[in-house]
Amino acid sequence: MKITIRLVLSLLFVALLVALAFSYIQVKTEEGNLLDDLDRRCLLLGRSLEAAARRGLASSDPAGLAALIEGLGRSERLRGIVIYDGQGAVSAATPGLEPEPSAYRTSVKTSLDEARTVSFLDRSRRTESHVFLYPIRDGDQIAGALGFFHDIAYIRARLKGIWRHNFILLLTLSLLLIVTTILVVRWSVVGPIAKIAEGLRKLRTGSNSKGLEIPRGDLLGPLASEVTHLTRSLAVARAKAGEEARLRLSGERIWTAERLKEHVRLELGTKTLLLVSNREPYMHVRRGRKVEVIVPAGGLVTALDPMLRACGGVWIAHGSGDADVETADRHGRLQVPPDEPAYTLKRVWLTREEEDGYYYGFSNEGLWPLCHITHTRPDFKLEDWTCYRRVNERFAQEILREIRDETEPLVLIQDYHFALLPALVKAKRPDARVAIFWHIPWPNPEAFSICPWQKDILEGLLGADLIGFHIQFHCNNFLETVDRVLESRINWEKFSVERGGQMTAVKPFPISVAFPSLVRDDVRDEFSRRNTKNEILTELGLQAELLGVGVDRIDYTKGLIERFLAVERFFDKHEDYLGKFSFLELGAPSRTHIKRYQDLISEVEALIERICWKFQAKNWKPIVFLKAHHSHREIQRYYRVSDLCMVTSLHDGMNLVAKEFVAARDDEDGVLILSHFTGASRELVDALLVNPYDIESMADAIHRALTMRPEERRERMRRMREGLKERNVYRWAGNLVTTLNRIRFPRSTDEPGERG
Repeated sequence: MKITIRLVLSLLFVALLVALAFSYIQVKTEEGNLLDDLDRRCLLLGRSLEAAARRGLASSDPAGLAALIEGLGRSERLRGIVIYDGQGAVSAATPGLEPEPSAYRTSVKTSLDEARTVSFLDRSRRTESHVFLYPIRDGDQIAGALGFFHDIAYIRARLKGIWRHNFILLLTLSLLLIVTTILVVRWSVVGPIAKIAEGLRKLRTGSNSKGLEIPRGDLLGPLASEVTHLTRSLAVARAKAGEEARLRLSGERIWTAERLKEHVRLELGTKTLLLVSNREPYMHVRRGRKVEVIVPAGGLVTALDPMLRACGGVWIAHGSGDADVETADRHGRLQVPPDEPAYTLKRVWLTREEEDGYYYGFSNEGLWPLCHITHTRPDFKLEDWTCYRRVNERFAQEILREIRDETEPLVLIQDYHFALLPALVKAKRPDARVAIFWHIPWPNPEAFSICPWQKDILEGLLGADLIGFHIQFHCNNFLETVDRVLESRINWEKFSVERGGQMTAVKPFPISVAFPSLVRDDVRDEFSRRNTKNEILTELGLQAELLGVGVDRIDYTKGLIERFLAVERFFDKHEDYLGKFSFLELGAPSRTHIKRYQDLISEVEALIERICWKFQAKNWKPIVFLKAHHSHREIQRYYRVSDLCMVTSLHDGMNLVAKEFVAARDDEDGVLILSHFTGASRELVDALLVNPYDIESMADAIHRALTMRPEERRERMRRMREGLKERNVYRWAGNLVTTLNRIRFPRSTDEPGERG
């Protein structure tokens, strides 16, 4: 109430000032216009009388001049006329003219001396007058002057009316504005804020289980956004606390973000966790005049961002967004995530030449196809290798700069882009605990021997204290490769390598995703809950009853061609599903600078076009290809409404899409069709496992998924979710950090091994 009164008084005061100011400006403008008009009339009158007055002055005929003045007479406004001679003396004047004309001798002299008209207002008497002096010319001489005296009471009356009219008008409009403002404030600000406050009170007291309804609008947009994050964080925190308490009471040991945070705090103490990857977790890109934050596609960010959110620390990555520089400080640092900062992102800037050689060249035209058995020939170039070494050295410098004040820091290096980095860091900081996690498969020794610099890569990797792979099979391949290429001692019982006094443990750490079911149903993401299959179909302009989904980077290792051929074969064998089942592919373009990827996009689009031309009807398509970078929230929508998800990688280290789909299905429904060439197939054994090269079996798997009894679907999904809940990303991160921090090797090289 006090705020409303202050607002009304403030607005009223401002309105009065505005009314006074505008009225004053208009009155002064109108007064100037009326006086100018009077000057013009006097000027015309002077011109008309000038000749007669000049003759009267020349003949020294006072009677004639008096007759001239009396002939004009007096009017309501013209009070009188005075004729002055050349010395400024009065030659004739209207009888009874007041004030005495002699009071204006100075003005008359000015008019005569300067041969110009003079006008002024006389306020020396009770009645205000307008005086206009007009010089009478006789050739080049000034013979005298005419003086016109007007009563300006009519002007004052006119101005008084303007004051009254304008002030009332402006005051009325101001009052209307005040009333409107108060109503708008009450409806758009006071009311919504009261509603938010009431909702927050209910959330605080635990009496609101439906979540907070936030009023929307431009005015309260930023506040609504922040309150939404606050209430969601509060609700999630309560849910997690309740879940933690339930797990403690039931004796379960499920890893959660809170447990990971506490575990890392106890395990590391004051040590800083440093994570290094090529891909950054948050990228700033320009969309027109705006800068947007996007999360790059790929399993690495999906897995590691929750880990850093829980543990804190520093993430060092290549800054590849076109607005990354302007959103970071001069050292390339910023706090992320943008909404709820939890850790530091340190961006490293690379030249276009370095990016082409290190990333597109050696990493993705060389190591990527080398490690994935997909029958794509690796391409190794000396200039790419040179860039690869240079970029690894750049990142090593950034790591050393970040850990210069740390004692026994922990450095977690991610993936095949930084094979040389462990040895570079260890050479300068032997006290650092260094681990590298290889997210892609490791091939057999014969395949890896294709690489001309295999020895350099192995020596770089063996600079780490710990090397992690997704599955034991890849660990075995790595140790066999080291045994074949380098002089070293392999301990097959403890899976470690000793070389040059450096001991390296090689272990499997199956990576996973965060498991969202630890949050209660009533605080799940509202956006995802509101989106149904019908809404998505309407957006796509599609009519169908059953949906399948695939989510992939457009990469030749993902088996996209084989997947679509299987969909085509399914329709060939089961025509009754035409018009009923559609497959949605969410494909994120990737590495489009590389010709093989450009060709793949063309192959995929041509194949989809052919299949659609073969089967599609008016409002139905067999395959819908959504080629774009989709946010995690958008992807969740499709996971939740799809009847099946296909992951048909030809070769994959893990593949987190399969685990994301399972984690998203809190309804415990849906079927996962999974390639047995993925690391995920070792854990998700209740999926329908397929050979992606066998088109017939994949087509049959689609039919089986669509015809599976609901009880079997739910039982399979329930078992997969239980396994994923236990083996989530927090457990993966906890095991990795703990193993690295506790790893101890004997100083003697006679018996290599590990004590933990």
